[in-house]
Amino acid sequence: MATSPSIIAKIQRKVWDGSLPLEIRLASADCRTYDETDPYLVNVPRLSYLPFLLPRLHAFFAPNLINPSMPPHSAWLSFQNVALKYHYPIGLLYDLFSGSQPSDSEDDGTEEAENLPWKLELRYSEFPREQLMELDAEGKVVRDCYVNAVKEADVIRNGKGNVYLGLSQVDCDTQWQAVQSQNLQKFNTINTKLLNPPGTSLRNVPMKIYLPTAPISNPGDGEVQASIRTVQDLVPLFSASRQANTLGMALNTILKTVFPSRRNPVLASPVLHGAVVPMSAPVEELMRAAAFADGFLHVVVVML
Repeated sequence: MATSPSIIAKIQRKVWDGSLPLEIRLASADCRTYDETDPYLVNVPRLSYLPFLLPRLHAFFAPNLINPSMPPHSAWLSFQNVALKYHYPIGLLYDLFSGSQPSDSEDDGTEEAENLPWKLELRYSEFPREQLMELDAEGKVVRDCYVNAVKEADVIRNGKGNVYLGLSQVDCDTQWQAVQSQNLQKFNTINTKLLNPPGTSLRNVPMKIYLPTAPISNPGDGEVQASIRTVQDLVPLFSASRQANTLGMALNTILKTVFPSRRNPVLASPVLHGAVVPMSAPVEELMRAAAFADGFLHVVVVML
């Protein structure tokens, strides 16, 4: 039985209300004082992006910088020497790298609480150009990455990207402003147009699957390059028999060796927004309720 729109709306609200506490410290290589500076503590939306934090972080740590003339957008963040990609949502980064076990219906949240706040390091020197894109003062790079992802999701859903391209500039600006301010109501005024295009039936669900693998270390500088295998394939809304496609069916088709069963997580669990997702969840309902702001279901694979 299909899930009612009101339930889907409630799930979407919970997803958008999801947040993570961060403890961010300035790297010793960029700090002019011998003693460690106070950390910057902040609670951030899971769906947000790290570059949105940089102006506040720069203002907080500027008195302690060796080179205070460095612009905010030249900074970068790392976790245990792993550079964190700017175009990944913060919640996705946490699920990929924190090592925290995902929650499920029987979890009391104790283990995750022990790993929080998530401890990150702010750095200005030795920018890892091979791993991260350089930002700009106007925020154009971050917005362009987001828009490109939204366009890609639109092409996957409809077979062509004419729905997003048909939006007005005001609509595009509204969507981006909603992501920056984490305003779900404003976001849905545009997202509804993308998910319900007049005269067009949706074909596929935008989905990316992430399989963490062993990190690659560089003995020369101590940096660690995260090794994440990203798998992507078309995930239709319905099977050949017109049965609603489920997450288990999609994972079994795309990664049969990791998900040999369509119904049960035998070797690994699929995780969205820090929670284990039932294999029986219809992919269309997941898309409408739990897609990230860029339109994708970013599914992290956690081995059992």
